[in-house]
Amino acid sequence: MAQAEAVLLKTIDIRRAGLRNKLLLGDLDGDGRMEIVMVQPDGGIDDRYVPHQVQCLTAFDLDGRLLWQVGTPDPDCGGPGSDYPAQIYDIDGDGRNEVACVMNKRFLVLDGRTGETKRSFDLPGPHAHDCIVIANLTGGPQARDVILKDRYRTLWALDRDFRLLWKHEGNPGHYPWVYDFDGDGRDEVMAGYDLLDHDGTKLWSARDLDDHADCIWVGDVDGDPRGEEEIVIGGSVTVMYDRRGRELWRYDGSIESQHVALGKFRDDVPGLQVAGLDRIRRGDTGGRWTESGKDGMFLLDSQGRELWKEDRRTSGWLTIVETLRHWDDGPLDYILAYRRGGGVYPTLYDGHMNAVASFPVDGYAAHADLIGSGREQVLIYDASTVSIFGSRASELIPARPGVPLPQPKRLYSSTLYPGGEYR
Repeated sequence: MAQAEAVLLKTIDIRRAGLRNKLLLGDLDGDGRMEIVMVQPDGGIDDRYVPHQVQCLTAFDLDGRLLWQVGTPDPDCGGPGSDYPAQIYDIDGDGRNEVACVMNKRFLVLDGRTGETKRSFDLPGPHAHDCIVIANLTGGPQARDVILKDRYRTLWALDRDFRLLWKHEGNPGHYPWVYDFDGDGRDEVMAGYDLLDHDGTKLWSARDLDDHADCIWVGDVDGDPRGEEEIVIGGSVTVMYDRRGRELWRYDGSIESQHVALGKFRDDVPGLQVAGLDRIRRGDTGGRWTESGKDGMFLLDSQGRELWKEDRRTSGWLTIVETLRHWDDGPLDYILAYRRGGGVYPTLYDGHMNAVASFPVDGYAAHADLIGSGREQVLIYDASTVSIFGSRASELIPARPGVPLPQPKRLYSSTLYPGGEYR
């Protein structure tokens, strides 16, 4: 497939949100298209050890209108060395999305339409704000429970009224992933290298893995007749387990498997493929990254065999890779790679490492079906502008005006360390 430049659909001025924001997406007002929430973190901390809180939230619609702002942008805010604790989700079950966040040492539930506080809770611990995981631990038709964690030691599970259900001490990694593996209507929690039942009971632990889990994916990777989901973890290595904790394979061809992503990137090999990002040479000084490092993407088949690995010729070691589905009418998924450094702009790659679409601006990326059209758009953003791209020209008009868009789990599980599910 020949490389094509993505089609610019819209640019939005976001300077009023301040610096070093993370972009969240969700239909805040139920009009049938998504809005943008820019999340600015607090400053004055070392986020290797102390988790961020939220300094400011700023909501825009896709026409660039500022809808509301909570907090005040800080020119000395922190940066994206770790997650920002904020998610968009209908957490109270009233049929409308809220914004859940941690600000000023409180867990807040804000009305998505106005930014007004609907509920406010004490945190279960002073550092229980590294990220927010929405889960279904107590049963019911939808996830309304919450998991909070500190950087690397403790997580707290709370019910929909913020009552403590249980607490887990261990190595929960960056972003635990929740999934109902046993079909009982309640989520299990893959907390780093430990799989916990809905009540916090440890079911099994991965063995012989160093450091911590950077990201976690769930899906039927091998496509065997049982149709059971496997668990793929990226960390010190890339490793796949069945849901009972049996190691199926381990890929040792990487230095540090910072990101992995499941997808059907190729049709010439069976099952799903595992895209990944290897931090080959760290470019850090005193724990802070520089431009001197080197990373490289790779692709594995369903049995963990290497299909290719990038021999990168430019500097940069902070690349993020994600699975992008429904970009165009083709049957296969693509690999979205961004934050590459070294003058390499965000790019879509196919399963043969061919660049199939390029984005002519640099920055962080987010992606979603913004208008319910069945196709996803890619948003590239920096400190001043969000640029929205599609595979073809289109207006950002709701496909079904006035019908609220559902909030996919991928969007209410937003993290700097993207994990996910492939169904």
